[in-house]
Amino acid sequence: MIIPTGHGNRTADGQPKIYQEDEVLGVWRTRGLKNVCMLHTSDRQAADTEEFVKPLREANAVWIDGDKQQDLLDSYSNTLTHREFLKLLERGGVIGGNSAGAACVGSYLARGPDAGPGSAMLSEQAREAGFALLRNCVVDLQVNTCHRWDDLVPVIKSHPDLLGIGLSETTAIVVTGDRFEVVGKWKVAIHDATRASHPWERPYYVLSPGDVFNMKTRKIENLGDGTQIPPPLNPAAQTPRPDNDPATR
Repeated sequence: MIIPTGHGNRTADGQPKIYQEDEVLGVWRTRGLKNVCMLHTSDRQAADTEEFVKPLREANAVWIDGDKQQDLLDSYSNTLTHREFLKLLERGGVIGGNSAGAACVGSYLARGPDAGPGSAMLSEQAREAGFALLRNCVVDLQVNTCHRWDDLVPVIKSHPDLLGIGLSETTAIVVTGDRFEVVGKWKVAIHDATRASHPWERPYYVLSPGDVFNMKTRKIENLGDGTQIPPPLNPAAQTPRPDNDPATR
């Protein structure tokens, strides 16, 4: 199921934007998808009806596309559609997104219309909640191409319980349970206020493709080269003895 609402739910003159299903789904069908449909409304009352969510209840995957995350939230946040997103995940389905679709999956909405320049912080608190498909997280985008490495710093300073995830262009995370793996071509920035650091360090660190991160423990578990962190215990290995231990003589 493809949701194009993030490309705008209103036209320039304020009228509901109409999407043509063949146009929205065309690129997905060329990629080999056969059983795919579109879900869109600019009316949150419609998004709160049984009729609208019926196709969603039969879906096993959703892709949230777009450019304007606030339009997605204006249409679906705290509606029956939103609750069905969560139920889809509970039954083992997959939800993904790019651009606005990726930003909306966090519990805090980064870079909305009220964010100041050089910051992902929203000044209007009533508009800062995302879909919370990733709990206690805030997701920012294009941190490399738009030089946004530091933009989540004020967000995490104000909300130290949040885990900040900054995605580079052509880079994504694949989440399974509490863990995610970095995929793509570049880096992911991790902002974590619970991490001890020196004053001269940057307030974030970066993950590379193949790295596996646990969002619950906030620890790197595997590096992209297969190295485990920390290394697994080997019960067959003997603990080295000090040189003055009689047993070693």
